[in-house]
Amino acid sequence: MPQYTPPVRDTRFVLEHVVGLDRYANVTGFAAATPDTVDAVLEEGGRFVAEVLFPLNQSGDLEGCTRHEDGSVTTPTGFKDAYNKFVESGWGTLSAPEAFGGQGMPHVVSTAFQEYMISANMAFAMYPGLAHGAIAALVVKGSPEQQEKYLPRMISGEWGGTMNLTEPQCGTDLGLIRTRAEPQADGSYAITGTKIFISAGEHDLTDNIIHLVLAKTPGAPDSSKGISLFVVPKVLVNDEGLLGERNAVSCGSIEHKMGIHGNATCVMNYDGATGWLVGEEMKGLAAMFIMMNAARLGVGLQGLGVAETAYQNAVQYAKDRRQGRALTGPAEPNEKADTLFVHPDVRRMLMDSKAWIEGLRALCLWGALQVDLEHNAESEEERQLAGDLIGLLTPVIKGVGTDKGYEIATNAQQVYGGHGYIQEWGMEQYVRDARIAQIYEGTNGVQAMDLAGRKLAQNGGRAVMAFGKMVTEEIAAGKQDEATADFAARLEKAAGELQGATMWFMANGMKNPNNIGAGAVPYMHLVGIVAVGLMWLRMASAAARLKAAGEGDAAFLDAKLVTARYFAERVLPEAGALRRKIEGGADAVMALPVEMFAAA
Repeated sequence: MPQYTPPVRDTRFVLEHVVGLDRYANVTGFAAATPDTVDAVLEEGGRFVAEVLFPLNQSGDLEGCTRHEDGSVTTPTGFKDAYNKFVESGWGTLSAPEAFGGQGMPHVVSTAFQEYMISANMAFAMYPGLAHGAIAALVVKGSPEQQEKYLPRMISGEWGGTMNLTEPQCGTDLGLIRTRAEPQADGSYAITGTKIFISAGEHDLTDNIIHLVLAKTPGAPDSSKGISLFVVPKVLVNDEGLLGERNAVSCGSIEHKMGIHGNATCVMNYDGATGWLVGEEMKGLAAMFIMMNAARLGVGLQGLGVAETAYQNAVQYAKDRRQGRALTGPAEPNEKADTLFVHPDVRRMLMDSKAWIEGLRALCLWGALQVDLEHNAESEEERQLAGDLIGLLTPVIKGVGTDKGYEIATNAQQVYGGHGYIQEWGMEQYVRDARIAQIYEGTNGVQAMDLAGRKLAQNGGRAVMAFGKMVTEEIAAGKQDEATADFAARLEKAAGELQGATMWFMANGMKNPNNIGAGAVPYMHLVGIVAVGLMWLRMASAAARLKAAGEGDAAFLDAKLVTARYFAERVLPEAGALRRKIEGGADAVMALPVEMFAAA
């Protein structure tokens, strides 16, 4: 059976020495994030997910969700009781606004808890996770009446929430949506259409589900400029906030999926359902991106969360399983065979996993800090810088985080050998669950194009220049310290490859846009290597400083330094190959006639 232990010590190390929570006590929300409070969130939150959610992960996958003839859906056995405990404990309210019943904690603290929840049970975590995206849109774009009516019960977890974007004929190209919104005399709209792939679209965990639905009003342009956003409750809510009659929205079916079987991914039918405009008519795209950006960071966290659990189990299996002998001679002559840990290739897979997981955890938490600072930093300059950095790196966190999450899950499965392919060991579930994250909220190719095709040139390249400046300054400081000089020099070389690739895009992207399209994914991974490399430089510097001062757990700090060295020697060199791919351009990619792709 699989196992999971929340990585509290590593999270605490990142929050203290990479994020530096103590430096932001004067920022709104951070005063409440005292060391004792944060420790309690990590310890108690970790205990909750390990004891309540993780035991339901495998059984929930095997049982799945069930749609009944009346269109209702029941979640796997134990999910409803676990959700009630989740709500009663207030875990979903951590970073929600206090004005609507939240605890007002920094987003970076709730992100740490969310990682644990995803690791314990990704399918379960998606129910409150989808509601958070809807909440984010209503906080920014909802009217005061809509906020008062829906947000308190959505934040408490009493009501759920969804994002209804995709339709059978359109995914990324939302300008193709056909869902219609007809204005009614009372100011509401009648919503008619079909949405697909709607996670948490129908379930038995809450009394109501607040759907945020993209649709087009009569006469709107037949493009993305004609999109509006509507709030459509599953059950209508009267002026006193009480539930009334059922709205004309229903689950037509549950998608038959590769993974995340414990989450109800629904086809949603809107048959003249009553909805209300959120924000301005034909301005739904801006509201949609509020949901999407929150979701993209959450999906990047999914890659990390599933990778962590798969990795933990692979480590334990490698400790227990005996196969063959060490290449240098028997490690344990009294045993018939050595453990898997003596084999360099097994070590390679586990070290790759460890280096990326710990680096991505630091990047995700540092990214969450930028979200906090973008909204709450004291000066406009600080808010702009944070917004630029997280805007640039959101597609990287999502794209690289989920690509590596899936890779780590498959490597963990590989460590098990044949047992990894067998259901009872649990590894095949992590591979299946991790796969969807590469598709969610815009496939990773779309994320890469958002980065290379849009974010680089935005505001005259202000964000990428700010990122480059930050990297350059920290490399210079790292080279002055003997403990990190070698790592900093290697990161400097990788950063140089990134700078060269960026300049190549600038010189060759305009004359042939396909050059950007063909190089976007390698470019996203190149940025990811440098960004995670920067996190490792910070972690190595902190570990060396603490060790020199005789503080902290020496074994833990030594492991940080060795893993940083591994990242420097085995991952940073990949930057050069990625640059060469980018500079290969689009000619060979686009040259073959379409008919030549088919079999003879």
